[in-house]
Amino acid sequence: MSSKRIVFATFGSLGDLHPYVAIGRELVRRGHQPLIASFEEHREAVAAAGIEFAPMRPAISAFGERAAMMEQLIDPWRGPELMVRTMFMPNLRESYQDLARACHGADLLVTHPLAFAGPLLAQKEGLRWVSTALSPMTLFSAIDPPLFPAAPWMHWARRLGVAPYRLLFRIPRAMVRRWEQPLREFRAELGLPARDTIAQFEGQHSPRLNLALFSRVLAAPQPDWPAHTIVCGFPRYDGAPPDARVQAELETFLASGDPPIVFGLGSSAVMVPGDFWRAAIEAAHRLKRRAVLLTGSPPEDLGAVPPTVKAFHYLPYSAVFPRALGIVHSGGIGTLAQALAAGRPQLIVPVAFDQPDNARRAVKLGVARSIPFRKASADALARELGDLLAAPEFGPRARAIGEELTREDGASTACNALEGIYQASHDKFLK
Repeated sequence: MSSKRIVFATFGSLGDLHPYVAIGRELVRRGHQPLIASFEEHREAVAAAGIEFAPMRPAISAFGERAAMMEQLIDPWRGPELMVRTMFMPNLRESYQDLARACHGADLLVTHPLAFAGPLLAQKEGLRWVSTALSPMTLFSAIDPPLFPAAPWMHWARRLGVAPYRLLFRIPRAMVRRWEQPLREFRAELGLPARDTIAQFEGQHSPRLNLALFSRVLAAPQPDWPAHTIVCGFPRYDGAPPDARVQAELETFLASGDPPIVFGLGSSAVMVPGDFWRAAIEAAHRLKRRAVLLTGSPPEDLGAVPPTVKAFHYLPYSAVFPRALGIVHSGGIGTLAQALAAGRPQLIVPVAFDQPDNARRAVKLGVARSIPFRKASADALARELGDLLAAPEFGPRARAIGEELTREDGASTACNALEGIYQASHDKFLK
């Protein structure tokens, strides 16, 4: 196949970036020209992976100090509204302009659910467009309903049946429709016909191809998923390997005793850890276990730690998870993908976004236990970890899931699907 220029538009944390990096690297290997358009703050990470980058506004820096911003975003009630109405809707025109420049000469546009300008640009310019879902939650199935942090009661209401659930689902739909008024106004400015769709629900899905970038292990396909959805498996990527000094520190610590419990909070919750790291250290001490902490900040910020604990600012999860006794994390989809692949028991402490739903699914798989992040005290961590590591069923089940994931190649499957658009005899521009 001739080389194609494929643009990926994404917003969010590293969990919202790395799957596209994994796919982009495979596209480069196949001779294509991928480009990732995202927050300016992701430029270095994308460039380090050998992929072309284009900034797409807004920039994260426009919203002030990151920890303060994240404290607001993780609020289960106000966070989602704040994200949509304050971060993205006021910047639609700028996002559209930046993405239009990035898509000059592009053969295909691939969008993240929060890249609201993408579907508009695809329709306006006649671009071939593919959508993606990074976690099962964003498919909003009524048959396999997600657990919403702000409305957990809706998940239990599903027991009443699919039809009552869909009726109740009109409540969040009505709320989100109000948030998207600027999107409808901008659509009219572009001269595009009005549509009775909600961008964060059915409007995010391409009628041509929707790539579910997670494993069937986590969620089986459902009849009410968007048409033309392909479940690819996890496209796993978690950054460049550690430098020689950090790698040597890790190896020295791992070799000095039993496998440790690894504690990490992904790339979003790590901004608002509260007392979590001290609770983790105390829990490990009570269990007489060693620990590795991935703090997202300079390790010295923690102050003195016992010799049985080693703190790192950052390590690729793939470098340390497979060597852990157990893994404690907040349940972001990228972290969960690496933890499942590592084949280790997990304690998930979900904070916000899709994390509670991801945690629920991991528990259902029989590889994890879960407690809310706000309840993750030293007592609770020690109790839950003690039960997790003592139970005979979690280890074998986790290893079996890990082995199953080694047979998946999410990046390759996604690339096959993208290339298939050009191989189909009935290929046409999406309108």
